Amino acid sequence: QVQVVESGGGLVQAGGSLRLSCAASGSIFSVKAMAWYRRAPGKQRELVADIIGGSTKTYADSVKGRFTLSRDDAKNTAYLQMNSLKPEDTAVYSCKWTVVTSPELDWRYDYWGQGTQVTVTS
Repeated sequence: QVQVVESGGGLVQAGGSLRLSCAASGSIFSVKAMAWYRRAPGKQRELVADIIGGSTKTYADSVKGRFTLSRDDAKNTAYLQMNSLKPEDTAVYSCKWTVVTSPELDWRYDYWGQGTQVTVTS
C-alpha cells in the first residue's frame, strides 16, 4: 500500500507565493510519474503539471512561467512552487503518484493525495 500526503495550501494575496508538498510512502518499487491537478469551484479537474520518468516536465499553459514542479527522489516527495499567484489559481490542488509496487510485476498504480486548498485573494 502507498500513502500520499499533501501539505502547503493556504490563503495568499494575488502576486504572492506558496509551495505545495506531496510525499509518497509505502510499497514503492519505482516511480513512473507524478502530477499535480487542481479543481476550481464549478469547474472540471485540470492537470497543472507533471513529470514523466525522472525529468520530462509539462505545465498547463495557464501556469507556465509561474509554477515550478520539482521532485526529491530520495524522499519520494514532490513540490509545486507557485509564484505570482492569481485569483483564478484558487482551487483544491491534488497530487498523484504513478508507481510500480513490485519488482516482479510491472503494473502501475495511481495513488492520490487528499487535496489541499489554495485560495488567492485579489
